[in-house]
Amino acid sequence: MTSIVLPLPDPSIVGRRDAIARDLVALCGADAVIWDEDGRRAFETDALTAYKRMPLAVVLPTSTEAVSAILKYAKANRIRVVPRGAGTSLCGGALPLEDAIVLGVSRMNRVIEVDFHNRFARVEAGITNLAISAAVSEEGFFYAPDPSSQLACTLAGNLAMNSGGAHCLKYGVTTNNVLGIKMVTMDGEIVEIGGSHLEAEGYDLLALIVGSEGQFGIVTEATVRILRSAEGARPMMIGFESSAKAGICVSRIIASGIIPVAIEFMDKPAIEVCEAFAKAGYPKDVEALLIIEVEGSEQEIADRLAYIASIAHELNPVAMVVSGSPEQSAKIWKGRKAAFGAIGRISDYYCMDGTIPLGHLPHVLEQISEICRRYGLRVANIFHAGDGNLHPLVMYDANAPGEMEKAELAGAEILKLCVSVGGCLTGEHGVGIEKRDLMRVQFTEEDLAVQLRIKSVFDPDWLLNCGKVFPLDAVEAAMAAAQFEASRSAEPGPAEAA
Repeated sequence: MTSIVLPLPDPSIVGRRDAIARDLVALCGADAVIWDEDGRRAFETDALTAYKRMPLAVVLPTSTEAVSAILKYAKANRIRVVPRGAGTSLCGGALPLEDAIVLGVSRMNRVIEVDFHNRFARVEAGITNLAISAAVSEEGFFYAPDPSSQLACTLAGNLAMNSGGAHCLKYGVTTNNVLGIKMVTMDGEIVEIGGSHLEAEGYDLLALIVGSEGQFGIVTEATVRILRSAEGARPMMIGFESSAKAGICVSRIIASGIIPVAIEFMDKPAIEVCEAFAKAGYPKDVEALLIIEVEGSEQEIADRLAYIASIAHELNPVAMVVSGSPEQSAKIWKGRKAAFGAIGRISDYYCMDGTIPLGHLPHVLEQISEICRRYGLRVANIFHAGDGNLHPLVMYDANAPGEMEKAELAGAEILKLCVSVGGCLTGEHGVGIEKRDLMRVQFTEEDLAVQLRIKSVFDPDWLLNCGKVFPLDAVEAAMAAAQFEASRSAEPGPAEAA
């Protein structure tokens, strides 16, 4: 049994499933609509697999115009819509509802335009993250955000959750690498925000949309920054006798003014599992491991690695290994990129995603271990240490009664801890259903009221990705307020009444 409450389905909508599916076929064609039970089951969950709901129907359009037609139909019939990319969301952001159409953009995966001179690419939102870099790599360019799921995850999901990845320390997260979007609002209007230039005039709506988790519209295209690949890059591994020392080392590196491309952290449980999977050469006699990568010319790389090594030596590291070849570098990163899957081979786990100020890293790591000990659970810590984006993996047995609930309670305490030291609930995974009921830990009622009013402007009927991001009681109050304002605006004024 799981503990997160989801909105109840509307029986009148569910009862019309066959008619709705036929209408969608008429709009998009039979190949684009999935409404048999076996077909829908493939979309009943995302990467937060503890929660499952069978969608009303699934529609996979191939154009912005088709998305517009679907949303117009859904609004006219008051049918909820759940946007979906590849379904790799770890927070339940793409979890369907029984009375909702899942609108997936995975078939919209073309590269529309590449401009190397002005360093941008215009692509459809269903393209995978890694495919963007592949499309421009022959000319020596790449797309910077690199979440661990980049082989499978789509740009649509990256835009929804403002994803980052290991290399975001230097290059930023999705919002720092997107120049413009094409989006369809719930009433079917196609809007373009930003463009192929770095800054647009007026309100910064682009920053509002990126990270909005499908609450405002469905993005179908995006113009992204592409960057020149560095002359070279090389990682090093530094092992310590404690997580506290590794945390201190991270803080000192950042404080020194050096910004590596990436600083990744793994504790002993994670090291052992990832080494068994990837055979990357991780030292096993350490309690914590840092993977630090720098880039530039050969001389720059050597100088920066030497300087980082001098900082680490002050903390008496147990092991220090600098990659000696591209093959070794690939193995080092293979272990880190495959970490979530490697842990999944030995245990069910609940993946957290909080952020903290770097100065609190040793304290927070100690407290995470203590929280999990109290619940009788193991934890493996794997995260982007350079920007304080934590990914504790709380391990549990899904077949043991009460274990999932304990993992969720431990996870909630970890996220509250992150906020208490000046951090926030999420760094790149999003809020979804997972952290929805913790929003009041970070935000005041006034903060939430502003966010809810913005949502009501874009989607007054609250049909897009319902049940995500905001506490359900706050949503009910916001919907009632929106309906009251709408009824008042519809009433005739004194002159009209006369």
